[in-house]
Amino acid sequence: MVKIAELEAEYARTQKNKATMKHLCLLKAKIAKLRREVTDAGAKASAGGGTGEGFDVNKAGDTRVGLVGFPSVGKSTLLTKLTGTFSEAASYEFTTLTAIPGTLHYRGARIQVLDLPGIIEGAKDGKGRGRQVIGTARTCNVILIVLDAMKPATHKQLIEFELEGFGIRLNKRPANMVLRRKERGGIHFQTTCPQTELDADTVYQILHEYKIHNADVTLRADVTVDELIDQIEGNRVYIPCLYVLNKIDQLTIEELTIIDQIPHNVVISAHHGWNLDELLETIWDYCHMIRIYTKPRGRLPDYTAPVILHEEAPTVENFCQRIHKSLLKDFNRRRLARNICYKTKILCRLSRKCKGSVLRLCLRWGPRVLSLLRNGAHAEKNRDGTLTK
Repeated sequence: MVKIAELEAEYARTQKNKATMKHLCLLKAKIAKLRREVTDAGAKASAGGGTGEGFDVNKAGDTRVGLVGFPSVGKSTLLTKLTGTFSEAASYEFTTLTAIPGTLHYRGARIQVLDLPGIIEGAKDGKGRGRQVIGTARTCNVILIVLDAMKPATHKQLIEFELEGFGIRLNKRPANMVLRRKERGGIHFQTTCPQTELDADTVYQILHEYKIHNADVTLRADVTVDELIDQIEGNRVYIPCLYVLNKIDQLTIEELTIIDQIPHNVVISAHHGWNLDELLETIWDYCHMIRIYTKPRGRLPDYTAPVILHEEAPTVENFCQRIHKSLLKDFNRRRLARNICYKTKILCRLSRKCKGSVLRLCLRWGPRVLSLLRNGAHAEKNRDGTLTK
């Protein structure tokens, strides 16, 4: 930690210009490398000492949302309002000491909401069990940063700094670049567009700092130094983030207009239940989920129990796995009821226009299907020998 502090101090006092750019890039690489070593050492110590008790919450539902923020900003009250799960709320700080899960039922999906203990400055370095809190936040599909509307900018910057220091990238995507390591041949660097921060010499120095001496590097966009380091580290997670500005009942209309300019935000009052409908709608949008309905043969589609898929992997294979793993081996073909082209590949993707579509699977007769029928599953045999579920 002392070495990291020294490098950060050197980076802060170094003037930023073209002459010092390579030195600053190398300092960033050294800091990131040392932070990873400290994080790995802390993770091993936590695994051996059992310090993660109270944070090991099994995933449940279709997706996971985490509530992150400073103490006493209204996370527990918000969890109770959204899910009905009681989480103790009080006027003093650190009321919540462990991760408290709740389940939100919305549009046919089951969304697991985690109320995480409040983090403090220095959480990424282990203060206030910050590593356990942020480590649990890394497992979430969406992060809700709950902010006090009276001081949103200050809290927002501090929380982003803590999460970024633990490898979480908020509302970002991996850089459009390719880093392919190889056994021999040296470093081959090429770009397809002009670069503002990186050149061949800077990339060589950063790679040598990580003891990478043979690799092919291709930049297909204007890549920053931080994005290159993230690509080398390979342990970053990219999570959608929504900033929830709570306690707006304490603001004037003019103040509310100003803070509403923060991107990716929703203003609410958890205590009074104000604007929670818009919050639920925005959470649904940030979860990027698709609802697919099933249709038994000769019957109307079942719109009461949709199958929830994520937009990142909306394949027929995942659809079958959500129903029953045995369906994959008995799968024959698929048929969509609305404006979707007919395909026979099991790995074909369900595009975004499939939202709200109806899917009917036709399966071959076989011992696996017969075992499902014995367990009470509904099926009908077609004339061509296939089975409709």
